[in-house]
Amino acid sequence: MTGRAGGSGRLLAISDLHIGYAENRALVEKMAPGTDDDWLIVAGDVAETVSDIRWALKTLAGRFRKVLWVPGNHELWTHPRDAVTLRGVARYEYLVELCRDLGVTTPEDEYPVWDGPGGPVAVAPLFLLYDYSFLPKGCTTKEEGLAYAHRTGVVCTDEHLLHPDPYPSREAWCRARVAATERRLVALPADLPTVLVNHYPLHRHPTDVLWYPEFAQWCGTRLTDDWHRRFRVAAMVYGHLHIPRSTRHEGVRFEEVSLGYPREWRKRPQPPGGPRTILPIEDGTGDR
Repeated sequence: MTGRAGGSGRLLAISDLHIGYAENRALVEKMAPGTDDDWLIVAGDVAETVSDIRWALKTLAGRFRKVLWVPGNHELWTHPRDAVTLRGVARYEYLVELCRDLGVTTPEDEYPVWDGPGGPVAVAPLFLLYDYSFLPKGCTTKEEGLAYAHRTGVVCTDEHLLHPDPYPSREAWCRARVAATERRLVALPADLPTVLVNHYPLHRHPTDVLWYPEFAQWCGTRLTDDWHRRFRVAAMVYGHLHIPRSTRHEGVRFEEVSLGYPREWRKRPQPPGGPRTILPIEDGTGDR
């Protein structure tokens, strides 16, 4: 294990920065740690273009003691506005190397141990994707789920921009990522708690509050249904849903840490704050 923390810092997390929006970019420009020992988890959807992703992660890596990143679906898009036209695995690997050049920890690196307040825990950035197993009610296959989504008009842009090359499908890529990640997590010390970080939740229950439940099929995989129990999880950190909240499932904290689009955070009763504190546990953390 590498990258141990120290001092009196905090393990912080945020996701869905979407800095293509000027208002969100301005928030990242102001984002700063509270102490010299703070770590920052960035749980995906920084931006759609490599230049924006690089700017945001470079900015944050220059301020926080350690930054950890996992890809969201937006980073994996091969977007017509992006000068980098790589697809699928090649695009992901390109982003991993970009992060390493910036000193940012990725899902391909050794999991660092946070041993500041609330530690020690292994902080594991994951890249798992989804496999269409969070199907709409009454649907039993991917084909039925997609047909239902098309009838309602709620279809994720991934269907057009997130390519799985060289895998034959996104679900095949997902299955490969889950299998490889599971092997790494099983190898961790049996007495070491974990903070698992993925762009998508590891269990379907956070999607129960979606306004458009058919969107859940682009939000995770049932292959990880028991990971919050199996891997001694102190907190499961995710984004993607743009519904920031802290809940508990089977005694485990699930922390949705999205910033989201300006049209979303403007409607919230409080102005957008900084990253969420994952460790140490703050008073009042729980279902809300």
